[in-house]
Amino acid sequence: MSPRAIFRRSSLSSVRRARVAVVAAGVSASVVLGAGVALAAEAAKSADTLTVASAASLGDSVKAQAAAVEKAVVAEKAAAAKAAKIAAAKAAAAEAAENAWVTPVATYTLGAPFGRAGNLWANKHSGQDFVVPTGTSVRAVHHGVVVKAGPNGGGDGPAYGNAIVIKHEDGSYTQYAHLSDIRAWIGETVKTGEEIGLSGSTGNSTGPHLHFEGRSGPDYGSAYDTGKYMKDRGIRY
Repeated sequence: MSPRAIFRRSSLSSVRRARVAVVAAGVSASVVLGAGVALAAEAAKSADTLTVASAASLGDSVKAQAAAVEKAVVAEKAAAAKAAKIAAAKAAAAEAAENAWVTPVATYTLGAPFGRAGNLWANKHSGQDFVVPTGTSVRAVHHGVVVKAGPNGGGDGPAYGNAIVIKHEDGSYTQYAHLSDIRAWIGETVKTGEEIGLSGSTGNSTGPHLHFEGRSGPDYGSAYDTGKYMKDRGIRY
């Protein structure tokens, strides 16, 4: 073979190898590029998935917080309603207690009743005696205003000793006599059950007790039948 033929064949082989290399390089580049594109697409897809997941989680969190706030508001309203109901019940009970009538002493033994005749009284007994030890708390049987208070029966005479008279909203009066201590004064407004004095044996008395009267007026001589007066106001003793 001539040198020229050898050179030509060698040149063609080099060209072919070069073409194969170029093609191979292109294929490799394509593979690499395709892989990169695929990876980028997968990353974008993952990012979208994370974004959707994050948005869903945030939405759930917001809903949970809103539900918790709503529950707290409902609980607060319920608590406020309960407190208001309790307060209203207490107010109603206090009003009922204030509008009620009570006995002038909490514990007692009944003594001389209204209307009893005898040498202990100028005429007949004008009230109801409650036998109690000296120093027993004496209370207003109903709310009202003190119109008499002091020794000498508060103006009704020495037989009553230290005494108090209270005017009530229904226009009637009550008197508390033979007290050892006076703890309410003329012009003072007293509540139902409030302590107004202590029992004793002052004035015309044979022993410690409270003399109690219901009256149509503030002065001696206007006494009601004490038992009926209290019974008409819901009190039996």
